[in-house]
Amino acid sequence: MYPLAPYPLSRPRRQRAAQWRRALVQETHLRAADLIWPIFLIEGENVTQPIGSMPGVSRMSIDIALREVEKAAALGIPMVALFPSTDPAKKTSSCEEAWNPDNLVCRATRAIKAALPQIGVMEDVALDPYNADGHDGIVRDGVILNDESVEALVRQALVQAEAGADVLGPSDMMDGRIRAIREALEAAGHHDTIILSYAAKYASGFYGPFREAVGADGLLKGDKKTYQMNPANSDEALREVAHDLAEGADMVMVKPGMPYLDICRRVKDSFAVPTFAYQVSGEYAMIEAAAAQGWLDRRSAVLESLTAFKRAGCDGILTYYAPLVAGWLAEQG
Repeated sequence: MYPLAPYPLSRPRRQRAAQWRRALVQETHLRAADLIWPIFLIEGENVTQPIGSMPGVSRMSIDIALREVEKAAALGIPMVALFPSTDPAKKTSSCEEAWNPDNLVCRATRAIKAALPQIGVMEDVALDPYNADGHDGIVRDGVILNDESVEALVRQALVQAEAGADVLGPSDMMDGRIRAIREALEAAGHHDTIILSYAAKYASGFYGPFREAVGADGLLKGDKKTYQMNPANSDEALREVAHDLAEGADMVMVKPGMPYLDICRRVKDSFAVPTFAYQVSGEYAMIEAAAAQGWLDRRSAVLESLTAFKRAGCDGILTYYAPLVAGWLAEQG
């Protein structure tokens, strides 16, 4: 850092004295184009199911989701991420519904791409929405099997790409799955399908509301600590990112978001690749709960939290606030 003139020759408040001055020197900017909207799907027609632990967020049938995605596209949101709430009768230990070409997310992807080809569609590559054991991988005798899970994930990824998904988001944290998925996509001719790897996904306490949203709460046997990362580790995240990039990932994700801004910064500085973060369900729920009590101003807290992701080096953020924030930004001009 170069030396600064001493006070009063230097008065940093000069640059903060009026809105136009603050705008002129603002270093970080948040745009609608930085936002990815995760949405939860459910079977049926004209169905909306509020999620109790995520006020303002609902599961939507495909027809309702189509209308909402159209609004999001009009606000400048570039991509939506789809997550299914799977019929419990279709959840098995072998997870075969994950690679059913007519499963809920594949049908939704085809519908969105047919109606709104200008918006990107991302699908989650993981087995937990389809797994009777609640895990992201196949379980046998209490052990999450790596290689068998990777085989299943490849099958899942291929049907998602065939359905028209623009981006695949492997969120399972199995070893070697990025290379296996990339090689399968290339062999099947899906050369332009992007892999946005959940490269540094932590075994976090902030995921609870999401599990309710996808109908996985109460199913999980044990925990996910044998495959998701230890929250105490930072260097390990860089190794995970390096592995995934070497195996063919185009972009990488850090999850959760705000408790891991240091990881976002290290990843961006170390690799200079498109870097994303997920403002997860628990982060959303905390802001909503505090705002409902009047303990903080919702709008300022949401905008500040998303700006923090950008300041930490993220190119984009998955956030349940995407449509709301895009609307606020449009109002600001």
